[in-house]
Order: sequence, then structure tokens, then C-alpha cells
Amino acid sequence: MSRPLLALPLAALLATTACSAIATDKALPAKKPAASPTTAAPTTAPPSPTTAPALTPAQAQAALITDTDLGEPWTMTEGAATWRDGLLKATANAPDCQRLLDTLYTEKFFGADAQVRARTGLDDTWNDAQLHHQVVADRPADVDKSLAWLKTLPKKCGRFTAATATGAVQNAAVTEVQLEKTGDARQGLRLTLNGESADGEETTLTLDLAAVRVGDDTIVLTNGGLGDVYAEITRAVAELGVKRLTDVRKQARAEV
Repeated sequence: MSRPLLALPLAALLATTACSAIATDKALPAKKPAASPTTAAPTTAPPSPTTAPALTPAQAQAALITDTDLGEPWTMTEGAATWRDGLLKATANAPDCQRLLDTLYTEKFFGADAQVRARTGLDDTWNDAQLHHQVVADRPADVDKSLAWLKTLPKKCGRFTAATATGAVQNAAVTEVQLEKTGDARQGLRLTLNGESADGEETTLTLDLAAVRVGDDTIVLTNGGLGDVYAEITRAVAELGVKRLTDVRKQARAEV
């Protein structure tokens, strides 16, 4: 019996997200009338909106998705998947591809100044997939620079090879995962590693990465495993994560 692509609780939440977006659009205030001819036009651009304050640990934690959001078969993680050390800790044959593997292994997606406000992990008990979700604070320009680099990887690392610590050669491929146009900037990727494990068994690791910047905060998702990994879930969870982060940032601004 085949499993559904999306758990019903998640699908329902996304439907609610769409309805909320429509309601928000209707509630937007009317534009102010243009200045009359006798009113002098401003000589400088209007000030930008007040930047949202840094999220507290509790606020960042509230922006994370949970197993309740996703429903069966997702549960809170019991620890890092074994394939992280076995396959991601590998040596690639090109600098950018090596950087990608290192980034996915360490889960340090941005610069040294980036701060992980909160993180969580969930396990898919049906397909042995694992999903990690972070809320990261960093300068928007630095985040956008990293997103721009990620965008180049389907071309730079479309096909490459990597050797694991045991010497097993993995044939790797990087493709783009199209994300919904939410947040201020975004990028999605899919990495596949195909080859033999340390005990000679043929394996295929599929790992999706989705990063979306919302102001000074960014959500980062990885969704991967040795079984079926659905890009639909990656996109849906990213959209849900952006909505939750946006709501938390609005609340933080209102409380100032």
C-alpha cells in the first residue's frame, strides 16, 4: 500500500495558510491619496519600516515545525541519521561540491556571524527519512550571497563524484528544487548520492535543502534519507515554516 505524499494535518494547515493570505490581502489598508499639486514632493525617500527585533529563544522555538504539524508518520527525532557520517562526510572532486557536502554535513549554512536561534529534527518512521529545521539570524546581504551561491550549484555540481571515509565512490548529482515564492529570498536544492556503502550494499541518498530568508531571519530545512524523499513535502514544510516565522516576527514587533 503506497503512502500519501502529505500527511492530512500538514495539508490542512497549508489550506489554512492560503486562506489566511487571502484574508490578509483583503485587509490591507487603502493607499494614501497622492499629494496635491500645492504640496511639495519629498526630496528624500521615506524611511524604511522598523526592523523587527531579534527573536528571543522562546519566539524562535515557536517558529519551528513539530511532529504535530506534520502528523503520521513523523515523530521527534531520536538522533542524527547514520548516513550523515557514512555518506556526507566525503571528499568531492571539485571545490564547490566539497563545500556543499561540508555545509550539509555540518549544517552551518551561512557565515561565522550567523546565529542559530532554534533547531529541531523529525524522523519519518515509514521511509527512514529525517527532516531538520533551523531558524537562523544573519545579515540579509550575507544570507542572499549564500543563496546566490547555492543557485549556481546545479550547474557547477550537476554531476560529480565523492569518496567516503571508507573509500567508497559516490556518484553525485545536484538539481534545483523550486520553492513557493514566499519570504524575501529563497533557494532549494536536491542532492543525490548513489554508490556502495561500507559493507558493499548499493545505496541512494536523496537530500533536499530549502532556505528562505524572512527579513533578518532565515529558515533552513533539510529533508533526506535512503528511501523515498518527496520534494512536495520539502516545499510544503518550507512554506509552513515561512508562515510560522513571519507570524512570530510580527508578534515580536508588536510587543516592542
